[in-house]
Amino acid sequence: MAAPCAEDPSLERHFKGHRDAVTCVDFSINTKQLASGSMDSCLMVWHMKPQSRAYRFTGHKDAVTCVNFSPSGHLLASGSRDKTVRIWVPNVKGESTVFRAHTATVRSVHFCSDGQSFVTASDDKTVKVWATHRQKFLFSLSQHINWVRCAKFSPDGRLIVSASDDKTVKLWDKSSRECVHSYCEHGGFVTYVDFHPSGTCIAAAGMDNTVKVWDVRTHRLLQHYQLHSAAVNGLSFHPSGNYLITASSDSTLKILDLMEGRLLYTLHGHQGPATTVAFSRTGEYFASGGSDEQPEVDFPVPPGRGRSVESVQSQPQEPVSVPQTLTSTLEHIVGQLDVLTQTVSILEQRLTLTEDKLKQCLENQQLIMQRATP
Repeated sequence: MAAPCAEDPSLERHFKGHRDAVTCVDFSINTKQLASGSMDSCLMVWHMKPQSRAYRFTGHKDAVTCVNFSPSGHLLASGSRDKTVRIWVPNVKGESTVFRAHTATVRSVHFCSDGQSFVTASDDKTVKVWATHRQKFLFSLSQHINWVRCAKFSPDGRLIVSASDDKTVKLWDKSSRECVHSYCEHGGFVTYVDFHPSGTCIAAAGMDNTVKVWDVRTHRLLQHYQLHSAAVNGLSFHPSGNYLITASSDSTLKILDLMEGRLLYTLHGHQGPATTVAFSRTGEYFASGGSDEQPEVDFPVPPGRGRSVESVQSQPQEPVSVPQTLTSTLEHIVGQLDVLTQTVSILEQRLTLTEDKLKQCLENQQLIMQRATP
């Protein structure tokens, strides 16, 4: 099948059902189902056949932040702001098992390629690995000093990559549980990270509006894209490895040609921030979600059928006049929010240092007591 970027992407479907911003999307292995999570605390499983009804799964007590199908497609994992992970059977009954996975919001959940384990990331600054079928905790990775937004297994399951608000991306060896390397070149919080299908490199999205691609063997920065005008919230590699799609708070999706290192398409499908994007496992479709509450599915069409992205972009728009006072006020608010964000980040780091020092003091006190005991 032709790669989607060889032809103009075209909007296939809007899915309407969520009552708040869509936070995450994922396709099943056979592309028959699309799962989406939302700030409305619900999980939706949509069928690609238009006549089929969607499943609405309820159970989480707060926003659903992440969703991932198992490699077989028989299970669906979701994480939430309610600190739990649920493992669902994605059928009409919508049965699930639930367990408290972290002490704060669960930001990310991802199955290993063998389906035997999955990895979670959380605002409690840890990454945890679990056995799938018993939901048994295996081990924790805890060198980040701020919220961990995302964690993914490499295609061969030997490595784990994590992205954090401490402005680092960390690469971990699953068997030794050691941090292999820290990538520290981001100028802001790192919102999302994923492995290239070959497993040879990783791509990371940042609040500094950039996307960076690193080699996991040499740890060299391979590509650096500054194409968005706001934070990049998500990204997804095409299964061929030749393309990368990004979702941004500037309300656009961008498709990049990785072989040539250039922008191919800019898509304007969302009315607000585009929060998430994912290619299907075959690469035939990609889905995106945003604060306009509607997951969208796009697919390639041969030239001459449907409207191309260029023709959509070239539609004239009437300029909107914004009073200068409002512009100044908004700029001031944005500036104040930036200061608050930086202050919270500094406080988080200080709290972590205090926790570490307290732990060290307690350990030293224990040693003194042991030595003092005859």
